[in-house]
Amino acid sequence: MENHVEDPEYRAGIIDLLGALGLGELSAFQRLAADAELAPTLADQAALAGMAAAEYRHFERIRDRLAELGVSVDEAMGPFREPYAVFHAKTAPSTWLEGLVKAYVGDQIGTDFYREIASAVDEDTRALVLEVMADAGHADFAVDRVRAAIEEDPSVAGRLALWGRRLVGEALAQAQRVAADRDALTSIIVGSAGRPGMDLAELGRVFARLTENHAKRMAKLGLAS
Repeated sequence: MENHVEDPEYRAGIIDLLGALGLGELSAFQRLAADAELAPTLADQAALAGMAAAEYRHFERIRDRLAELGVSVDEAMGPFREPYAVFHAKTAPSTWLEGLVKAYVGDQIGTDFYREIASAVDEDTRALVLEVMADAGHADFAVDRVRAAIEEDPSVAGRLALWGRRLVGEALAQAQRVAADRDALTSIIVGSAGRPGMDLAELGRVFARLTENHAKRMAKLGLAS
């Protein structure tokens, strides 16, 4: 698919994809750094700080790739600031545990969504997407801490399960909104003349897989989905 990189519509879609990803990585860095301050132990603070640093390195990789394409981070990421702000405003955690679940469950829905899109892009872009989507260590950390909290106080499981369901609803709505609002990004998903993409049936399966993966993560946390 290398020859499509020079196509203006495809290039715009790639810039949108990298812009959305880059803002997500920058946001993850900021939130993990903030969550580190709320962590109950110094060891937890250090672990989250390390994860935040890894997310920032992912952001730098995207920033550098955008620079190679001649695009600034403000130009590429700016269009996604409002949907991200709306999502985070609606899903602001009120406790340390809610923050852990949000970073593990909520963010991973977005990760799955962008991995699905990566199946339709050129090899270089796909490799970069998969690299920056790699787990920074948060999955095992979140599972360990949430399961320990439930074992100590089983009553927290119900509240966190409700929180997880709220997160999945908002995250899926955000993914659909972003895809619908950005024509260039949509063209990456559904294709265009000379470049096949997903049909409606496959798009339906994509969102079904997102929901299935969410249920698996909730189960891993010891929570009902």
